[in-house]
Amino acid sequence: MLSHSRLLLVCAACVALRSSATPVGSFADEERLPKFWYDLSKERLQRSLDHQDSTETAKNLVLFIGDGMGLNTITATRILKGQLGGKSGEEYSLAMDSFPHTSLSKTYCTDSQIADSTCAATAFLCGVKTNKFTVGLSANATYDRCNTTAGNEVSSILRWAKEAGKSVGLVTTTIVQHATPAPAYAHCVNRYWYSDSSIPEAQRGHGCTDIAHQLVHNIPDIEVIMGGGRKYMTPQSTPDPEYPADPNSQGRRLDGVNLIDKWKELKPGKRAVYVWHKTALDKVDPEQTDYLMGLFEPGDMQYELSRNSSTDPSITDMVDKAIRVLRRNPQGFFLLVEGGKIDVGHHYGKARLALYETMLMDEAVARARELTNDRETLTVVSADHSHTLTLGGYTDRGNPIFGFAPQQSDVDGMIYTSLLYANGPGYRLANGSRADPRNDSTCEHRASCTPFISEYKYRRDNLTDTTQQHSPM
Repeated sequence: MLSHSRLLLVCAACVALRSSATPVGSFADEERLPKFWYDLSKERLQRSLDHQDSTETAKNLVLFIGDGMGLNTITATRILKGQLGGKSGEEYSLAMDSFPHTSLSKTYCTDSQIADSTCAATAFLCGVKTNKFTVGLSANATYDRCNTTAGNEVSSILRWAKEAGKSVGLVTTTIVQHATPAPAYAHCVNRYWYSDSSIPEAQRGHGCTDIAHQLVHNIPDIEVIMGGGRKYMTPQSTPDPEYPADPNSQGRRLDGVNLIDKWKELKPGKRAVYVWHKTALDKVDPEQTDYLMGLFEPGDMQYELSRNSSTDPSITDMVDKAIRVLRRNPQGFFLLVEGGKIDVGHHYGKARLALYETMLMDEAVARARELTNDRETLTVVSADHSHTLTLGGYTDRGNPIFGFAPQQSDVDGMIYTSLLYANGPGYRLANGSRADPRNDSTCEHRASCTPFISEYKYRRDNLTDTTQQHSPM
């Protein structure tokens, strides 16, 4: 899927970011001198020359996936992070920018020009391209047809790591049954079959099991599982511990099985800890924990900008605890980390949410490198697909990333936002013409040229789900 959601900042309070006294469009005097750029280039070239890659086989692998985190998202996040520090932003470097090697990947599904998260994850976790919306299966499987599952399963790097004696884990800011982590452990013809109640009645009884069930049973010794998705693990109508009065947060399972309890039962004699609250996570002693499951929301976890830091851990908190548990294994570990709410923010045209999620994932990257040794750990940061976010309008140096382009359109004479989407909910008309973005007092969506209520039809059709309900934006 190609688009994400961006937040339209149209009032002055929304646009202001920089605390620096440097006017927009200006820059340091030293940048006027060629010597500044020559010296900067020499420094970076020397750093590359001095770098020595390890010739040893990596013992550990940490794979970060920014869901929907295309190049324009990274660029805009870099500028945002710099501007939050009072700089113009363009010159700032993220933690992922410090990596010694950079490359590009080609993403598509066997049946789709644009990759969705599931076919992309099956490709980078299992090494096999497949059809869109299918999980951990070859292209011989058909979307939404249960009887095409058997015989078309493909194995993942998470399973390979277990077979090699390593510890394994997954961390996500969406649900743990989500499209990106699911191919690591599941095989399913529909990425949305999170629980058995998600499977249409006509498809039941053909040997298919839901993704939550497979999370607990397919590879029962996954050491670390953290993210959202509580309601897909408990029987129908089970009150949620955090939102007991909310019917949309109740359990969804029709089989009557509490998969959280089942997860514990499958680990006799082991120190298996389940938590749903940050306070409990903080108390977990990694040295005394063999298995850790943390499910911190009924659906997706909260956006970082609306996260309650006393009840919900950040992605950095989860990565920190996960690595401390996993690194106890002398054989090494594999950890998959998904910044999944980047994608969700983009789907709704809310750029501010998407960029802050990217910024926080980058902080998790920095924390992971602090907790591991580069000589024995391979850390990879990538994305599964991009979105239609663009930066345009020849904005001046230091222009607020959520601000406006300095020019007006030569067609309708109106101003436009510097961040734009090709499609999504940011498309608006007023009196038959394009709406002036400065009149949008909601500071909500970035402008888009093609109207959609949500860029992604599935999410639009499921707004009543807890995944969205507890997100105020």
